[in-house]
Amino acid sequence: MPPSVPPFAVETLPFGPLERVGLLAGWGRLPIVFAETARNLGLEVYCRGVSGMADPTLKHVCHAYRDIGVARIGEAIRYFRRHQVQRVVMAGKVEKRVLFHPLRILKLLPDWTTLKLWYVLCRGNRKDDSLLLAIIREFARAGMDFGSPLDICPELLVKHGFLNRLRPSTSQWSDIRFGWHLAREMGRLDIGQTVCVSEAAVIAVEAIEGTDECIRRAGSLCRRGFTVVKVAKPDQDMRFDVPTVGTQTIETIHKAGGKVLAIEAGKTILLDEERVLDLADRYRIAVVAMCADEMECKVAV
Repeated sequence: MPPSVPPFAVETLPFGPLERVGLLAGWGRLPIVFAETARNLGLEVYCRGVSGMADPTLKHVCHAYRDIGVARIGEAIRYFRRHQVQRVVMAGKVEKRVLFHPLRILKLLPDWTTLKLWYVLCRGNRKDDSLLLAIIREFARAGMDFGSPLDICPELLVKHGFLNRLRPSTSQWSDIRFGWHLAREMGRLDIGQTVCVSEAAVIAVEAIEGTDECIRRAGSLCRRGFTVVKVAKPDQDMRFDVPTVGTQTIETIHKAGGKVLAIEAGKTILLDEERVLDLADRYRIAVVAMCADEMECKVAV
């Protein structure tokens, strides 16, 4: 018998060794970690990986796998229905810039469901949350619920405290506090989750380009070292767009000249934790995980 499964499975479906879960996979390690964990729990993972973004390794980890264009939401729904999938998760980053290509219709060949979502359902607001919630509603219309990858991988959420051997300096703590509230506000506005700061000045703010590009831009503008702050949105929906860091994040910070990474405890996914922290020690990057309440108290004092 497989290990007992977490709440993800038992809310409405008694997931057992023959039950199924759908996976919409973007870029990065998270889809692989999710698929491996689900498989170890005895779940069959039916995956549609976004073409040019999803890791090819997923083909060997999932029960069934097919590539899909980023603008083929209706096709994904039909695929999961055909395989009698009733619960779906999103995992991994999806490169949103391709949606603004001048020849996007010819390049992406969107299906009717995606066209309706983009030009009708989200025509007044195409922020990340609006788009992703609209996708979830389309799946719900087809009889499928969305869960969070964290429902079966809760151990990925980072714990509070100093995560590696280095400690921020007094001035770096000031930058963490300064950047934290800016990042929180950017998240509330659904612009991005990351800010890079130095000496109480904003160097770069994440938007559509993503965290790594934000950090690289900060490095091109500030070679004296800077602090990266990445937090969850105040009303973070844990089904999607949860802040995630991994070895690539540390490599990018190192190459850009960053010195500190501050993330939110209990609301940030830390992939390959041991490798990440070993790498941070080697590059002399302090990594800390703080709580929102703690940061509010620090400012109030």
